[in-house]
Amino acid sequence: MALMIDAVATVRPIEGSEGYWISVLRRFAKNKVAVLAGLVILALLLMAIFAPVIAPADPYRGMTLRRLRPIGTDGFPLGTDELGRDMLSRLIFGARMSLQMGVTPVLMAFGIGSVIGIVAGYIGGKTNTVTMRTIDVFYAFPSVLLAVALSGALGAGLTNALVSLTVVFVPPIARVAEAVTTQVRTRDYVEAARASGAGALTIIRVHVLGNVLGPIFVYATSLISVSMILASGLSFLGLGVRPPEPEWGLMLNTLRTAIYVQPWVAALPGAMIFITSIAFNLLSDGLRSAMDVKQ
Repeated sequence: MALMIDAVATVRPIEGSEGYWISVLRRFAKNKVAVLAGLVILALLLMAIFAPVIAPADPYRGMTLRRLRPIGTDGFPLGTDELGRDMLSRLIFGARMSLQMGVTPVLMAFGIGSVIGIVAGYIGGKTNTVTMRTIDVFYAFPSVLLAVALSGALGAGLTNALVSLTVVFVPPIARVAEAVTTQVRTRDYVEAARASGAGALTIIRVHVLGNVLGPIFVYATSLISVSMILASGLSFLGLGVRPPEPEWGLMLNTLRTAIYVQPWVAALPGAMIFITSIAFNLLSDGLRSAMDVKQ
């Protein structure tokens, strides 16, 4: 709820948008923590994109004789997993799958939830009431339980996991979109456009979208860390990515039996999930502070 209030507080008039975004960039650049988080995310993205180039070994190739080697082993700086596969290579390639499962559902929910919330918020009345009460039904289920239930019903696999997570994130994004749009549609410039005879689609495209998409996007970025944790949880339970694909949550599952033998090696995928989630949270906080006109 606090995130929703902060997002609504960032609504701005569309006039002078160029100066506004320059000031946002300037305020964001002064936030060293947010900039550092952005650099960490950029490094992870580059690592995922260029994984075949920078990975020192084949992440799928293992050897029983070299299984569960400790960190610092010659030729295996981060050790090996339970099948003798290079952990460094699997962590690098795992960034691809983990980031995909973390970002894709949020982007899909951003598109779907924004449309639902903006339409409901602009039209108002019974349409708004029916839409928002339908959205409220999803809040009766905890997000983790809903994701597990949907994935269990659809079956294990990457596609089904992405669909399940998208359904989980549509309601909160739609609610924020509706709240921001409801505030914007009462502004003077929207009323003036309506009085001049402009159609609803024109008003939404020209006056509403430019003022609401920013706050909605900032809120959506805060959900990426939650999406990564839920996606890792689904993979850990066997409802997400299937072996032998390198994915951090799945790696945690396969390495859980080795925690008493090589605890530091078994903890590496969890550390990557933690670092990535924290980075996205800090980036989201920095964007929200930079976009707050009261700053």
